[in-house]
Amino acid sequence: MDFDLTEAKRLDILTAVTNQLETVYNNPRKELVVSRAFDREAVKANAKTFSFEESNDPKEVMFHVIEGIKKQGVQVTHPSYFGLFNPRPSFPSVMADVINSYLNPQLAAWSHASFAVEIEQLLIKEFGKKFGYQENNIDGVFCVGGTESNLTSVLTAMQKHFPNIAEEGLSSLKGKPIIYASTESHHSMQRAARTAGLGINAIKEIPVDKNLTMNVDALRLQITEDAAKGFQPFMVVATAGTTGAGVFDDLDKIAELCKAYKLWFHVDAAYGGGAIITDLKHLLNGIEKSDSITLDLHKWFSVPMATSIFLTSNSQILSQTFDVKTNYMPEDGNPSQVFDPYVKSLQWSRRFIGLKIYLPLAVFGWEGYSKMFAQQIEMGNKLRTMLKDNDWIILNQSELPIICFTHPDIENDQALVQKLVDEMNVSEKTWISSYPINDQLTLRAQIINYATKEEDLEKFVRLLIEYKQKYSNSISDGNE
Repeated sequence: MDFDLTEAKRLDILTAVTNQLETVYNNPRKELVVSRAFDREAVKANAKTFSFEESNDPKEVMFHVIEGIKKQGVQVTHPSYFGLFNPRPSFPSVMADVINSYLNPQLAAWSHASFAVEIEQLLIKEFGKKFGYQENNIDGVFCVGGTESNLTSVLTAMQKHFPNIAEEGLSSLKGKPIIYASTESHHSMQRAARTAGLGINAIKEIPVDKNLTMNVDALRLQITEDAAKGFQPFMVVATAGTTGAGVFDDLDKIAELCKAYKLWFHVDAAYGGGAIITDLKHLLNGIEKSDSITLDLHKWFSVPMATSIFLTSNSQILSQTFDVKTNYMPEDGNPSQVFDPYVKSLQWSRRFIGLKIYLPLAVFGWEGYSKMFAQQIEMGNKLRTMLKDNDWIILNQSELPIICFTHPDIENDQALVQKLVDEMNVSEKTWISSYPINDQLTLRAQIINYATKEEDLEKFVRLLIEYKQKYSNSISDGNE
């Protein structure tokens, strides 16, 4: 079996597959159906089309996979997808995956991928400077997602506050360690606490105010009470752009509190961190005082899954947390001059993750990204206006293109709101989510695709009116 295939065969496959993918990429409105209902048994049967007991024509297999993904999955790259943080990737970032797959650089050690490692270090420095970190103190690592980045924040915070934990483990702690996060924070923090061996109960959820931002007075009170009980508070997690409503905690006030109580200050800016290069950068005031930041580039920065950065203003903490010496890894000389990624990361063998942001950033620059973000923010504002003009009510206070809304005809019936969302999501025309704002279930729409235009918003609002009217009529007729 020739695993390379022949050159002629490879070129034929590349041309055919690329043509199909380019057709979709060039005209997603025509080629893709946003979403539809899926039958589990039909999908399972389709996945088993080709037997593994024999060889199959490679072009047929690849065409089959493309069609399966297109027809049996939500099409997040469609301009009428208004769901979660799943963007249309820019073409340079798509090419990064192609280059990575062809050359397969291994970034565990500097000596094996020196150019790739230095590219990632350059990116970490550049992003750190954008957030206001002092250049000499900037460190970080590329991760496969916000969950890994947030777990890294917990592990580094533990190392900082409990320096014996690497050798002695949790049994060496004198009191229960406590992490603080708001009730609107991402649930990956709970997973991080579990994975780190702290348990979910190590996280104290701080209430939010009416605008869904962390109540800093409540945070201060909780820290004081926990310290008096003999617990060991060590970390506060602020959110910059919450998953549900796109809200920013008051980073400046939280930073002051963390400094006063000597707590690790982590900012989960997985989505909202992109605001740092927009006119909304004031929302991130105080982030420069943080000890660490999570930034998911596969959200607002429009790169393929899975691309995240963990940044820190403590240049030593990552190596203190993760460094393990081995006799089988290549020695790279003076560690003050070069560094091996594996000594600063949960990962060992790993992909050249940073290439997916390096290529589009090198092609378009910060200015190109800033304009792209501004365009999405503008589309979000246009959608708010269209909704208000048609008597929909906006319930979240966010300047990001995340809109949580309802209508007087349905606002008092949560089951009806969810039914409307569910029905629209199998209409083939759009996909949205739902989210509770102060215990009231709302429809949630987000602009996450740089290809989304005003015409897509107009179609979406017309669809909303159509479905809302359908259910309003059903209620008035007594059929619901």
